[in-house]
This record gives sequence, C-alpha cells and structure tokens, in this order.
Amino acid sequence: MTQQFNNHRRTVLKMAGGIAAAGIAPSILAQTRQLVVADPGGPYTAAYRKAFYDPFEKATGVKIVNVAREAQPVAQLTAMVQTKNFVWDVTTLTLAQDIPILEEAGMLEPLGIVPTDFKNMLPGSITSSFVGVDVYATILAYRTDKFAKNPPKTWADFWNVEKFPGRRSLRRNAIDTLEQALMADGVAPDKLYPLDLDRAFKSLDRIKKHVAVWWTSGAQAMQLIQSGEVDMISTWNARAQTAIEGGAPVAINWNQGLYSIEGWGVPKGNPRAAVAKEFVKFCADAKRQSGFTDTLAYGPTALEAYKDIPAARAAILPTAPANIALMRPPSGPWWHKNRNAVSDRFNAWLLS
Repeated sequence: MTQQFNNHRRTVLKMAGGIAAAGIAPSILAQTRQLVVADPGGPYTAAYRKAFYDPFEKATGVKIVNVAREAQPVAQLTAMVQTKNFVWDVTTLTLAQDIPILEEAGMLEPLGIVPTDFKNMLPGSITSSFVGVDVYATILAYRTDKFAKNPPKTWADFWNVEKFPGRRSLRRNAIDTLEQALMADGVAPDKLYPLDLDRAFKSLDRIKKHVAVWWTSGAQAMQLIQSGEVDMISTWNARAQTAIEGGAPVAINWNQGLYSIEGWGVPKGNPRAAVAKEFVKFCADAKRQSGFTDTLAYGPTALEAYKDIPAARAAILPTAPANIALMRPPSGPWWHKNRNAVSDRFNAWLLS
C-alpha cells in the first residue's frame, strides 16, 4: 500500500508543471485519474478531442474517455442523479432547451463561477451550472443552381411559393419551426416572444402543403439539400456547410437565423465533480475553443478565439460578428414553460 501511495504521489508531482499552467490545483486532480465525458458523437468527438480532451489530458494527466450521449440527455442525466449511477461525469447540454429544466429540478452541480470570471464571452453563455463552448444556428439553406440570381433572403421568401418555386423542407419539431412561421408572417425577430401560437399555426397552414419533407435528423436534412431532393430547407448551419464542403451548390442565409448555445454541465452529486468542474472551466479558454472551428463549423463562445481563426473560416461560423448580428437565440424560459403543450399541438397539427 505504501509503495502504491508513493507511486501515485510521484505521478502527481510530475504532472505539477502542466497542472499549474492549466490553473488547476493538484489536490483536486489527485481525486481522480479519469473523466468520462459525453458528447453527441461524430464530428463533435473529433473536434472536441483536438480542442479540449487531449489538451486537458496533457495539462493534467487526467484521461478523458468520451462516450456518445443520447440526442436528448435530460432524462438520462436525471436518472443518473436520482439513482446515483453516474455513467458519465460531464455532458454537453443545450442552453435554451436543457438548462432551464435541469436547473429548476436541481440536477446540475453549481460550477462556482460567474460570467465576469471570463472575458469577452458571448452574452448569456454562462450560468451558475453551465458554460457554453460552441454555438450552432438554424438557418435557411438553398440550392444556388436553383436560385442563382434571386435567392430567398427571409422566411417570408421561403413561404412565397409563387416567387420562389421549388421543393421545401422544414424540421418536424415545434422549436424553431414556429419562430420561422411567425417571422414569415412579418413578426420581427426581437418581437417573437411570447409566441403568438394562433398566428404561427395560421402561417404554417399556408406552407404545409408545399413542404415536401419534414426532416427529423441533421443527417437527413444534409442529404436532402446536398442531393437536390429539395431546393431550400431550414437546417443547422454545420449540416449545410458539410454539403457545401462536399461540393454541392448550396448557400447559407444567416438572416433571421436562430442560434443555440451548447456547453458543459456536471450531474449533481457526481463523485468526480471537482475535477469535472475544472474541465468545464478549462474549455472556456478562447485559444482552446479556436481549436475546434477548423473541423466543426460552429462558433466559439469565447469571442477572443477569432484572433486565432483564419478570416475565411471565421466568415462561415455563427458567432462571427456579421452573422450573429442577423440572428437571435430562442427563449429558454418560454420553451421550458410551454414546450410540452406546444409540441403536442404541433404534432397534432401535422397529422390533421
């Protein structure tokens, strides 16, 4: 036992230089040698491995084991906290959709930070139990071979089937789709909430028969616009960007987009919470956030990261000043209060 302790002590001391550079106390890291981090998988894993996982391992000696989480992690995280069976220590969460639910239920560890702890962060990207690290946007993408000279520029254009004929696709989800319906009907982006549901559904009534596909996954949305099965679509910017980089004649319109902040949360009561919190803070660094943008077309929340991002790449990221100025975030509190009832109404409307 004494030999094991001495070996462990020597390892911790050897790590001290990197730990000090990361600003993390050795006493905290001595609690664990591994963190299990849940992310959405696919391109996220590769981008986060480069930007966050490997640098944290190098700085601290704590191994990051990543696993793919469920598409909707709220129920999974809640079950972990209630049963105290923690299959992961940190997970990605979406600010507007997940954080209001989890914070109200007391399911997340307080991180012990305040927004002013970090300089030049995107407003609203930090709460007491959440640190946002990337931003994606729901935007209008269109085929440039279909709309070469007069592309759609607004959701009103998307709804205008006479002026902009072609096959269309919208997301099979009330979130974002109802906001788009209201903007198509003339509601300004900064006047969306509280959503006028009757007006939104009347607007949807006008476009319903012209929607060729109601998509349910990002992969499906990308395939629809990349293959030319549809001529315009509401989709996530990274999916459209992948189609563009694959050679498809596709363009992104940022105007009237809706951006969402993704970041890290730690399940309440996790025995490795202290180190998990240090990992979360580590990921708020601007230099580290710049590291994922060359492979994942999402914007950093630490806006100083743009100093290290090439101009051409910065131009296609959601938090670039020219792009985010055209968009707004959804209202987390409104959706938290109304999501179940509104989703039920939306699903019933689709079947009517």
